[in-house]
Amino acid sequence: MYASDVAQRHFSAAVDEAETAGLGHEAVCRALLGLVISKYLETRSVADIQAELRFIAENCDPDTDFMFMRP
Repeated sequence: MYASDVAQRHFSAAVDEAETAGLGHEAVCRALLGLVISKYLETRSVADIQAELRFIAENCDPDTDFMFMRP
């Protein structure tokens, strides 16, 4: 088992529960993101978290090739 398997299982359950409760997935995603950041702040610097979030945001487009990718 991998950490991503555990996360995916719980994320899917949270999204399903939110949808069933009529909250929608956006609200639960925002809440989970806040929880992740709060947990990160226990052991990581603000600058480190910001850098990771910036990297994820800048590379989240699935249609954009990374600089190191060859055509």
